[in-house]
Amino acid sequence: MKPVQTKLSLMPADRPTIAFLLFGLALLMLCAAVQAQKHSPAKPIDLNLANVKELQELPGVGPVTAQRIIDLRQKSGRFHRVEDLLAVRGVSQKKLDAMRPYVIVSALPPPASPAQKSSPPPKKQ
Repeated sequence: MKPVQTKLSLMPADRPTIAFLLFGLALLMLCAAVQAQKHSPAKPIDLNLANVKELQELPGVGPVTAQRIIDLRQKSGRFHRVEDLLAVRGVSQKKLDAMRPYVIVSALPPPASPAQKSSPPPKKQ
């Protein structure tokens, strides 16, 4: 019995589809390379003071997650501990573990002391 040989030939209509898929693959690889070049912040980022741009420096945080962190802070008030980030949609324990070395939570500022009323200077007679 002789093996059957089949020849794979591309139809002219398949060539644009393959070219499109190759272009998509190349674009995906380029995006992955750009994401891999993200540098960690030089100093810890305070979750209660950071803006969207600063939060995006954190590993695993893009523009959407950064905005969600800001939204949670505005809705619920200041962060009390780093673990509060787990309440943000898209922040898993794994992502939190990657961020932890680069984030801090500032202490609550001391309450303003009421201005002490000073007595008027005595009048000279």
